[in-house]
Amino acid sequence: MDLLVIAIILAGLYMAWNIGANDLANAMGTSVGTGALTIKQVIVIAAVFEFLGAVFFGKRVTSTIAKGIVPIDMISSIHPDIVVLGMLAAILAASFWITLATFYNLPVSTSHSIVGSVLGFGLIAAYNGTISFSDIHWAVLLKIVASWFISPALGAIFAFLIFSLIRSVYLHRASDMPAVEKKFIFLQLITACYIAFAHGSNDVANAIGPLSAALNVLGVTGAEIPIWVLIMGGLGMVIGMATWGYKVVETIGSKITELTPTRGFSAQFATASVVLLHSYSSLPISTTHTLVGSVIGVGLAGGLAAVDLSVIWRIISSWIATVPIAALTSAIIFVGLEVIFL
Repeated sequence: MDLLVIAIILAGLYMAWNIGANDLANAMGTSVGTGALTIKQVIVIAAVFEFLGAVFFGKRVTSTIAKGIVPIDMISSIHPDIVVLGMLAAILAASFWITLATFYNLPVSTSHSIVGSVLGFGLIAAYNGTISFSDIHWAVLLKIVASWFISPALGAIFAFLIFSLIRSVYLHRASDMPAVEKKFIFLQLITACYIAFAHGSNDVANAIGPLSAALNVLGVTGAEIPIWVLIMGGLGMVIGMATWGYKVVETIGSKITELTPTRGFSAQFATASVVLLHSYSSLPISTTHTLVGSVIGVGLAGGLAAVDLSVIWRIISSWIATVPIAALTSAIIFVGLEVIFL
C-alpha cells in the first residue's frame, strides 16, 4: 500500500511536470512570441498566478476529472485497489503521450490526454465486469467532448473580434504604429497573469484529479481535496515550464502566425476568458485548443495568408490522435498493473 501511495504521488508530479512543459508553455507562448516577456519573466509570472488559480479555483474541475467520468465510488466499494491502479494507469498513459508530443514540439491537450486515459481505465473495468458500460458517465463525457469543439471556436471568434476592434480604434488611426504596439506590451503583461491564473484553475485538475481520487480511496486524504495536493500540482507545472517548456513556446509563439503585442493581447485575453468560464462550469477544457483557436482567429483577422496552415494541420492531427492513444495506452498499463498487484 505504501508503494502505491509513493507511486501515485510521483506519477502525479510527473503529470504536472508534463502539463507545465506542454500546456503552460503554450498558454504563455504568445507573450514570448511577441517579445513582451522573456522566458524567465514568464516563469516568475506562472509561478505566482498558476498557484493562485490552482489553489483558489482548481477544485471544481478536479472533482469532475476525479469522479465525473468513471463511477469511482461504485468501483471503490467493490474493489478499492482497482481505483488506485486505474488512476495510476491513467496518469502514466497521459504523461507518456504528453512527453512524446513535447519532444516533437507539438502543443497537445493535456485535458484530452487525461480524460481519454480515465475513460480507457473505465472501459476495461466495464469489460471485466466490475461495472457496466452504462455506469460510465456518458452524459458528462459528452459535455466535456462538446466543450473541446466549442472552446477553440469561441477563442477564435473572441480573439478575432478583440483584434479587429483594436485595429479599427487604434492601429488604423495611429501615426506611430510602434508606439501603439509598445503600449500593448504592458497590457500583455496583465493578460499573461490572467491566462496563468485561468490555466492553473482548469489544468491543475489533469494532474491531481486522478491523484486525488486514488489518495482518497487509499485513506491518505478525505473527500475534500487538500491544499497540499493543489500546491503540489501547481509546483509541478511551474517546474515543467521552467525546464522543458521552451520547445512548445516556440511553436505557439512564432510558427502559427506572426504575433505583435496587440495580436498577442487579443489571443491571451480571449483564451483566458474562455478557460476561466469553463473552470467556473467545472468543465475540463483544453487551454491548448482554446489558445491555438485564438491565435488562428487573430491571424485570420489579417487574412488567411497570414496563417501557416501546415503547422495548424500538424497540431490538429495530434489533437485527433490524443484521446484514442491515451485511452488505449491507459487500458494496456491498467491490465499490466492488475497482473502485478492483484
